[in-house]
Amino acid sequence: MPENARRPRLTPAMADIRRAVRESLGDLSEGQLVLVALSGGADSLALAAATAFEAPRAGLRAGAVIIDHGLQGGSDEVAQRAAEQATGLGLDPVIVRRIDVGEQGGPEAAARQARYAAFMSVRKETGAAAILLGHTLDDQAETVLLGLARGSGAESLWGMHTVIGPMRRPMLQIRRDQTHQSCVDQGIEPWNDPHNSDDRYTRVRIRQRVLPMLDEELGGGVALALTRTADQLREDAEALAHFAQEQIGDLVEHAEAGLSLEAEALRANPPALRQRIIRLAVQSEFHVSLTRQQTLEVSRLVTDWHGQGPLHLPGLQVRREGKRIFFTAA
Repeated sequence: MPENARRPRLTPAMADIRRAVRESLGDLSEGQLVLVALSGGADSLALAAATAFEAPRAGLRAGAVIIDHGLQGGSDEVAQRAAEQATGLGLDPVIVRRIDVGEQGGPEAAARQARYAAFMSVRKETGAAAILLGHTLDDQAETVLLGLARGSGAESLWGMHTVIGPMRRPMLQIRRDQTHQSCVDQGIEPWNDPHNSDDRYTRVRIRQRVLPMLDEELGGGVALALTRTADQLREDAEALAHFAQEQIGDLVEHAEAGLSLEAEALRANPPALRQRIIRLAVQSEFHVSLTRQQTLEVSRLVTDWHGQGPLHLPGLQVRREGKRIFFTAA
């Protein structure tokens, strides 16, 4: 059969996803391996097909990693089918990994934690430069709305990062219906995960009820608006992180049991920057992530100092002595 008879005609959905993948791979070096995290669903299959096309043209090797969570009957068959589809697309190596999912944090969080641990293990074994994840713009909108509903603070509204460590999400500007259309255009049959329609899961209720209702009541475009908001908040946060990092070297003095910060220099900063400096200093020295309430309590030692005693926080003690705030290991 002639080559052009085997290759599907390029459609708009396929073109958009290939372009997104091409941009995501642009900084990698020739010969490096990228792995697609493949579930067999439409999103990851569309990503796998686009990667199988784009990676060789960028001088890269492309494979797939398939995680069998073992949470549903026949999950091994689903994983095997996804592996066969990956091989059919020309991906190599194709690695299937069975994992044990715990219970900590609930079923979704436990599955995610176990899955990402498996990704990192496979990456180490294969030397892969990157693992591509199939999250879409719609997933991003759901993540932002979920963070807003939980009141988890500004960081939860950033959504998912395009790149975080070796993990890359090329399709955060691609709609879910585009991935489904891409599969149809290429004659690829995705697996429909029954968990994606199980309304016991909060994310499913957001997808099936909340976002459609908001679109209907607000005239559409809610998912796009949520992702734009996430992008803007992330840009602001990155700027604040940059300014905090610039200042922290001048403000911090290291001691045997911890560190100290100069109170008046901290006070001169706007609250958002002052609190970020405090969190960054604590995270860097003690590997502890302060909550907003804990950060505000520390900040009061700067802005509302009237001789109060030390703060006892997880893993550390914070006290003010004269013009400095001292952080010591508990």
